[in-house]
Amino acid sequence: MPSLTREEAGERGSLLLVHSYGVDLDLTTGSDTFRSTTKIRFDACEAGTETFLDIEPKELRSITLNGRQLDVSALRDGRFPLTGLAAENEVVVVADMSYSHECEGLHRYTDPADGETYVYSFVYVDNARRVFACFDQPDLKAPYVFELLVPETWQVLGNSEAVRTGPGRWKLTESPALATYLTALVAGPYASFRTEHHGIPLGLHCRASLADSLKTDVDEVFEITAQCLDAYTELFGVGHPFAKLDQVFVPEFSVLSLDHPGCVLLREQYLFSSAATDSERETRAVVLAHGLSLLWLAGLVTNTWWNDLWLGQSLADYMAHRVTSEVTRFPGPPTTFAARRKAQAYLPDQRPSTHPVSIEGPDVRTVQLELDRISYFKGHSVLRQLAAHVGDQALRTGLRTYFDRHTYSTATFADFLAAMSEAAGTDLTDWADKWLHSANVNTLTPEITVADGRVTSAAVLQGAPDSHPVLRPHTMDVGLYHPDGSTTVRVHVDGERTELPQLVGRPAPSFLLLNDGDLTYAKIRFDAGSLTALPDMLPRLSSLNRAMVWCALLLGVQDGTYPAAAHLALVSRMVQEESELSILAEVLEQARNDVADRFLAPEERPAAMARVAEALRGRLARTDADDERMITLFRGLVEFTADTMELSGWLAGDGLPPGLVLDTDVSWRIRYRLAVLGGMDTADIAAAVHAGPGAVAEQYAAKCRAALPEASAKNEAWTTIMHGSDLSNYELWSLAEGFWQPEQTALTEPYVERFFTDMPAAADRRGDLVLDLLLRFLYPRYATGPGTLAAAKRMLALDGLPVTLRRRVADHTHDLRRVVAARAAWEGEE
Repeated sequence: MPSLTREEAGERGSLLLVHSYGVDLDLTTGSDTFRSTTKIRFDACEAGTETFLDIEPKELRSITLNGRQLDVSALRDGRFPLTGLAAENEVVVVADMSYSHECEGLHRYTDPADGETYVYSFVYVDNARRVFACFDQPDLKAPYVFELLVPETWQVLGNSEAVRTGPGRWKLTESPALATYLTALVAGPYASFRTEHHGIPLGLHCRASLADSLKTDVDEVFEITAQCLDAYTELFGVGHPFAKLDQVFVPEFSVLSLDHPGCVLLREQYLFSSAATDSERETRAVVLAHGLSLLWLAGLVTNTWWNDLWLGQSLADYMAHRVTSEVTRFPGPPTTFAARRKAQAYLPDQRPSTHPVSIEGPDVRTVQLELDRISYFKGHSVLRQLAAHVGDQALRTGLRTYFDRHTYSTATFADFLAAMSEAAGTDLTDWADKWLHSANVNTLTPEITVADGRVTSAAVLQGAPDSHPVLRPHTMDVGLYHPDGSTTVRVHVDGERTELPQLVGRPAPSFLLLNDGDLTYAKIRFDAGSLTALPDMLPRLSSLNRAMVWCALLLGVQDGTYPAAAHLALVSRMVQEESELSILAEVLEQARNDVADRFLAPEERPAAMARVAEALRGRLARTDADDERMITLFRGLVEFTADTMELSGWLAGDGLPPGLVLDTDVSWRIRYRLAVLGGMDTADIAAAVHAGPGAVAEQYAAKCRAALPEASAKNEAWTTIMHGSDLSNYELWSLAEGFWQPEQTALTEPYVERFFTDMPAAADRRGDLVLDLLLRFLYPRYATGPGTLAAAKRMLALDGLPVTLRRRVADHTHDLRRVVAARAAWEGEE
């Protein structure tokens, strides 16, 4: 299927003016296909010209242009040529379209809990053609009217108001002008909760079997929604730009949220059927705030071409963390971001596929592949640095100018930069070139000399990798910590070496912290004295700085400059005293999944894991039953313990910390760890599903089956992943996630070579979105022997590999080389 190029879109965009879409969908034709009838009214700038229509049907039944029947056999690779255009045109297309089970088009799901069926559209970025005929590019905005025939017990939701017009018949009233990728359709027997805020109708919806979970949190979700809407209205200078707002929790969702005007879709993991920590509720609040900001940042002002999608997503991530911390009951999002999400940008930013925050892809598929954690999390960090560079008031003024100029229209990054430069009173082009148009990350290292208890000289050294030798300007604070207090000094760093005369003459600090307050994006190193003082100083830092330091230490482990063993020793100490929930949760996860499982020498892993587990037991023993940190601490203990008797006892209700509820989530976490360690079998897993059926149970059960330390279990899981044709994306990912285990490297060793030989054929059967996450789980990440690298090299030398497969395998192989190099660095020190 050819991917629309920027050149093709430019030609089509300059030719056409689209006036309206009328789309009629019949969702009663069966479980495999639905009938789609599309009527598009559009003008051509010159009569007699030609263009093409985007549509990917199972069967194209008819197409009529200005009353003239066209030959359906002209359809090629999702494009239908339209020739002999008039100045004013009407095209009508009738087609049978396939439902999706991989979030590509109209996704269809049957709930195992009650047999009810739900559908929702997933047309981002270029999947609208799988639902209706269209000119699928963002600058050809037009109003939409959708009409649907559905089973009588269903309701329908979308961008605009849904009106029931007869038995099973619904109409979505005319929407504002929208880009194709921002259209939304939801249909099924959804449970609904409604309210109103400042005259805006608000709705929350989920499948019926999860209604009780949503009902418990309706007030909280509505409150956060209202708080964010008010904050964005004040910040952007424009009220909520659409007539209503529905938020729908949908099943088998491949992303966290899709942020359509009037109808935001959300992943069901944010419906809590089990006990949830405040850290998890904070994450949900951030996801809600992210989606709401895009009602302005994508819906109100839409990018002219896909390459500027990053701008809306970067701004949305920055705004979501900022606004949530400012106006909701959750003050911690900047801390959580520093501890976790920022680290998720540093890793891909150092891979072979790294790219600038600003995307310059020549076609839609390239843009989609590069719209990743660099776009979201590095972009967020760069915007935070922009606010530090120009000042918060200039940022606010620039945003208001941008919205004022481009409301209900399209815009480019150049338009945004012009508004920001005007507000800042300086040309930001050079700043943007270094921060947004260049890739990879700088390293900042302090250099300090002391005499007679005073600083005699201080500087910051800035480095960059040879592959991306760009040095950037950094506006940041330097923290100087003493036994009796601390102070921060604002500095501006640029070039290879920046002298810091502001520090000279001050009392020598016990601990010096670059990037105090986490204003910039860089790898931070420590001078020798500060590194020695770090274990004692870390608890005294603010929560934001503790999170930033933990991120810096993780980057040091990955670079081979900080030992994995030292990291885990510090984690054992941290567990005993850390008060911030998000830091506990994120650092424990990183310590287990990154440091212990990958970077620590395998022979050191059991003892290090046991030390962390013992520290967790000690903290739990003195944790009150009503302490919100109990769940996080216990989850961590489940991950770090290797004691199957202890785990089996918990599952039976014995030895649990007082006050801890053995709910669905906790029970399945214990079962999963038991499965890895050989403390469960397939019969135990099946019995657990039978006792508590549901989507969560089915996904955990798949992960448990794949994790069993048995040759037959591995073979069955592998065969299903590689050849199964009726798997949901969630079941596929669950099997892949459970397959590789650091305790089972000998058992899974035969599958290392098979990954590289089997994946090319398997990848051809998966869409890019599903394949991307599948590869993250299924790459043999614990196989650090030279054979893995050799097998990867052989596969990457093949011609004709799917783009996503080639790109992600190269990335994960690069990560594996870093693991090997980091281990070797510390083995050489011993």
